[in-house]
Amino acid sequence: MADQKRTGLRGAVDWEDLRVFLALGRHGSLSAAARALTVNHATISRRIQALEDSLGEKLVDRRPDGYVLTAAGRRALAAAGDMEAAAQSLAREGVHGDGGDGGVVRGLVRVNAPPALSQGFVIDRLARLAVQHPGLDIDLATDLRAVSLNRHKADIAVRLTRPTDGDYIVKPLGAMGFGFYGTPEVCETAEAGAEPVFVGFDEENADMPDAAWLAKHFPRARVAFRANNHMSQAIAARTGAGLAVLPHYVGRQAPGLRACALTPVRDPREMWLLIRGQDRKDRAIRTVADHLQRVFEEERELFLA
Repeated sequence: MADQKRTGLRGAVDWEDLRVFLALGRHGSLSAAARALTVNHATISRRIQALEDSLGEKLVDRRPDGYVLTAAGRRALAAAGDMEAAAQSLAREGVHGDGGDGGVVRGLVRVNAPPALSQGFVIDRLARLAVQHPGLDIDLATDLRAVSLNRHKADIAVRLTRPTDGDYIVKPLGAMGFGFYGTPEVCETAEAGAEPVFVGFDEENADMPDAAWLAKHFPRARVAFRANNHMSQAIAARTGAGLAVLPHYVGRQAPGLRACALTPVRDPREMWLLIRGQDRKDRAIRTVADHLQRVFEEERELFLA
């Protein structure tokens, strides 16, 4: 009965039901899950009901404003995510594991990193790895805001904030230093004591740490041009629109810009590499993670003052 408490496993679990449940848990709404899976709402509802019947547990609360996972639903989502990760690992490694294919690394590894760091540093280095390993496919997502590893939207994340919870393996990648960069003319004007004009973050990202730092230390300064990442800001600064507070790896590589001697200077930010603890033995993920650690170490001077 729908109103009775469900207890115990009642039947075999259909993987398609789990796949739909994973989509609902990750995307947070019936509509978003339906779009992601290219099915209709009725299919999502039917699959969730079937999974609840199989497990004998109520997994979601159906409310007027959407679906909310119950405590059992949160446990089921974590377990389903583990099952998906195991299936993906098996597909990457094959049944022979680490030595049955002559050392070939194969499979899809999804990496998430901030857009400027991706465009200005990571893309070139990761693309070389794909050339070295013809069986390895790399998907790089360049989101300004971090995506979830727990929800399996990425396998590896490069972040500028160290997580305080979650089952992650966290490796330091070094420090990212910052400076003021502009055209020689703009720098000379600012260094002579004129009120600086800036290129900064757009209003949608005004809460980002770099935007907040600029607003705190230069509260009255004009921001003549706004963009949502450092690479775009560097392009704008090259036109003479204003000074940009840029990571050194961006400013030093941007043609037409030089460092400006202004104070205060933004403190460096630590960079971190994250993978899920359960993926520590996954060969493809480990190969990409080790490569990223190596290139950040080899080129650490690019990031420092």
